[in-house]
Amino acid sequence: MNYFVHPTAIIDEGAQIGHDTKIWHWVHVCSTAKIGDHCVLGQNVFVGHRAAIGNGVKIQNHVSVYEGVTLEDNVFCGPSVVFTNVINPRSAIERKQVFQNTLVKEGATIGANATVVCGHTIGRYALIGAGSVITKEVPDYALMVGNPAKQVGWVCRCGTKLKPISLELNTICHDCGETYLITIQACKPLRSDHFE
Repeated sequence: MNYFVHPTAIIDEGAQIGHDTKIWHWVHVCSTAKIGDHCVLGQNVFVGHRAAIGNGVKIQNHVSVYEGVTLEDNVFCGPSVVFTNVINPRSAIERKQVFQNTLVKEGATIGANATVVCGHTIGRYALIGAGSVITKEVPDYALMVGNPAKQVGWVCRCGTKLKPISLELNTICHDCGETYLITIQACKPLRSDHFE
């Protein structure tokens, strides 16, 4: 094995796990799950069938990544983040044929105890505040908080909050120096190689 698995973890036969990934106490990875290189899965994480986890992903304790959830490279999930895959669950009605997909794009962060209602995309490098409930699409670099979550600003790839939304302007992150073009509807880095 080119990855670490704690003795209490259960890895079903057929699961794909990348190089230098660390899987800790009481984790369960289902047989058709895919996990990339250099990931960390904290205590009591569940990775369901056909769930896809990219490279460099960190999943803190007590998170279930169900079927239909894709986490791209360098996503961070805080403790007890909740993903769903059915909009209208009922105990007596099986709805596996209507699972809705959730995509969390590269570099996004989801804070502790946040809930992501299925069928939505969280954009690249977005930051979801702790305890927030995502019920709609999240733009790249958006800062989202509340229940239901609302956008309250933009964040840099380093995670620092950028200037408030206003007329079109360039903004420089005071922590890392990355420059962004911010409009009412979008935030785009002007130097795409800054973090390469």
